[in-house]
Amino acid sequence: MSSPTASVGRPRSGARRLPTGSARDEILDAAAELFAERGYAATSTRMIAEMVGVRQASLYYHFKTKEQILAELLESTVRPSVDYASSLPEQGLDPAEALRALVRYDVGVLLGARWNAGILYALPEIATEPFTRFRAERERLRLAYRRLAGGDVPGDLVLGLVESVIGMRRDLATLPPHEELQEAVATAALRLTTL
Repeated sequence: MSSPTASVGRPRSGARRLPTGSARDEILDAAAELFAERGYAATSTRMIAEMVGVRQASLYYHFKTKEQILAELLESTVRPSVDYASSLPEQGLDPAEALRALVRYDVGVLLGARWNAGILYALPEIATEPFTRFRAERERLRLAYRRLAGGDVPGDLVLGLVESVIGMRRDLATLPPHEELQEAVATAALRLTTL
């Protein structure tokens, strides 16, 4: 009889990527690293499984397709900011303060992720069905920016400014401290709304 804490399946080959994370979390982490560094098309599910130290069949237990992994990663880059934007009315901030708070929060999410998964927003695959929920979540975030910025054009400009930190993460060897960059983007965002 096995103990209730015994693991199921084959042992992993190698150390765990995220000692406190679930197998699903480790798969997402490995995929984010490979997608961001090698590219989505150049990454296979076999590579992801090998990086985690599990068999490919174990990966398919958690995710049926590579598209499902990518969709989950992309949604995780916008979901926290959408949730935060939804909580702003309860904070009693005026629109400019709320916009500043959302920009700072959203930039923090994009900078705080272990891997720069936001770089994958421009993939042509994102226009297909498996990514419908990600596109809907991103549109909700866009609408929050438009509402707080006072119009479609200013809101879209602010969202573009926020997402520019994705390119900065890719292109710059060293980024300014996160707090400094969050404040700089928030200040610039407020200036955009007064043009």
